[in-house]
Amino acid sequence: MISAIREAGPRALLLQLQSLDDVLACHQQLTSTPFRGQVDAVAAARTVLLRFSSRPALREARQHLDDLEFPAFSAEGARHVELEVIYDGEDLEELAAQLGMSTEALITWHSGQAWTGAFGGFAPGFTYCVPSHNDDAAESADPAAAALDVPRRSSPRKAVPAGAVALAGEFSAVYPRVSPGGWQLIGHTPAVLWDLEREARGESPALVRPGDSVRYTPVQGRAATTTSTSDASFTSTVPSAPEAESPAQEAVLSVVDPGLQTLIQDLGRVGFSDLGVSRAGVADEASMLQANRLVGNEPHAAVLESLHGGLSVRAESTAVLAVCGAEVPLTVTGAAGARRPAPLRSPIALSAGETLSLGAPERGLRSVLALRGGIAATEVLGSVSTDTMSGLGPAPLAVGDHVFRAELDTRAVGTPEAASTAGTTPLRFTYGPREDWFSPEEAHRLTTQSWTVTQASNRIGIRLEVGETSSGEPGRPLERLENGELPSEGVVRGSLQMPPAGTPVLFLNDHPVTGGYPVIGVVIEEDLPAAAQLVPGDTIHLTPVDPDTLIGPDTATSSP
Repeated sequence: MISAIREAGPRALLLQLQSLDDVLACHQQLTSTPFRGQVDAVAAARTVLLRFSSRPALREARQHLDDLEFPAFSAEGARHVELEVIYDGEDLEELAAQLGMSTEALITWHSGQAWTGAFGGFAPGFTYCVPSHNDDAAESADPAAAALDVPRRSSPRKAVPAGAVALAGEFSAVYPRVSPGGWQLIGHTPAVLWDLEREARGESPALVRPGDSVRYTPVQGRAATTTSTSDASFTSTVPSAPEAESPAQEAVLSVVDPGLQTLIQDLGRVGFSDLGVSRAGVADEASMLQANRLVGNEPHAAVLESLHGGLSVRAESTAVLAVCGAEVPLTVTGAAGARRPAPLRSPIALSAGETLSLGAPERGLRSVLALRGGIAATEVLGSVSTDTMSGLGPAPLAVGDHVFRAELDTRAVGTPEAASTAGTTPLRFTYGPREDWFSPEEAHRLTTQSWTVTQASNRIGIRLEVGETSSGEPGRPLERLENGELPSEGVVRGSLQMPPAGTPVLFLNDHPVTGGYPVIGVVIEEDLPAAAQLVPGDTIHLTPVDPDTLIGPDTATSSP
């Protein structure tokens, strides 16, 4: 049963359920019969996060959720996945001793029962599995072992190897790629948990998906195999650079200097959160739309996103470009060395041999460069965006890389425009879903003191530190009412996650799909382009607004 419904920003609802069984059943119902406008349904330990395309779609769904009935979770039609495991994990012996059992008993418990894929998160292909309650082997297992609650490591590892089989709490999972982690490692499998070749065949790239039945089979230290009812093992393929559509296609631009980081981005991926895949996409959407408008592209055409200037590209043939976003000086250098300035937020024509260079930003952080005709790159899950957290999409551009035109239908070139973002203007947000982890006074203090952007910020999130109060006195971190741990739950872009230290982390496009710290509020999507331009040292103020009107206490008009 749904025990509570909380808003997570203007376009998402967090459904609180009483047990993991209820989560599985509710999630199965909402994925098989989604609400109108439902974009994502993200299951977690005790919650299901529903994300919608608009506020009206959320309100319509909200009217029906109180009366929502869902049957018990059904494994009918689920795939069965066999994972061969070599039980040689670094934590196996110590964990068994900590649980008061032998290593053989722990291996027997883990491999002697079926598991069910409960939900995704953390990384693409990382699926939290729970023991299947109706399995005969599980029913015959040692009752003490059946009640295992495995503690996490006191100190997380900085790098867990790909294929590591791990336990934490009531869950078992396999790390699909090298990543940090605090789970207990009991073995490894050579199975490929995430394979993009499957997506090319119209299948899920995740070997284990929510709802699947999983069996861990112990083997000796030899080459193991992995099978399922519909899949064999596959080799993961991740595009590393934009590629021409055909050998005859000519490059339009070549990279002279990629600067600190230049990525190919579009509007991102939608509908894959259950597999641990975040939206990604361009951080400053307003600047992307503006740049594409200026060169006559469709709004969704892929662009280059450059961090902190420094990007330099040479035209291999006639090209029309536009640069928007951060306030950077632009210089065009001819083949003979002659230089001329170029305007921001205006179409720029380059002849073959000319080079466009972006200087250091005078204000802002990210520049968006659009090429008339769009940028060609290999799609991954329906998008060419680079996801810096999961490693999906093309690799960052490097010296000598070529950029090819996608040849999208184009419209008339636009005329010069004004800046599309306001830089460090106050960021509007809505409270929830976990503001009740703080007293009303502490929650209000989020808005009465400033916050400063730290150096520890990237496309995953912006870490903030305490600034000053409205009277100019030093502020302080927020104090929680709740001191326990929050089971991981779905989070949306714009979430203000509050670690125990009491200073917010503002999630941007490459954020994890789930998180284990309370989210006190969510910055509205309309203000995220401005957030994407924040640089270390910038000061921001957080302004609460009504999600139905986007009007705050000190705001006279609603947002566009």
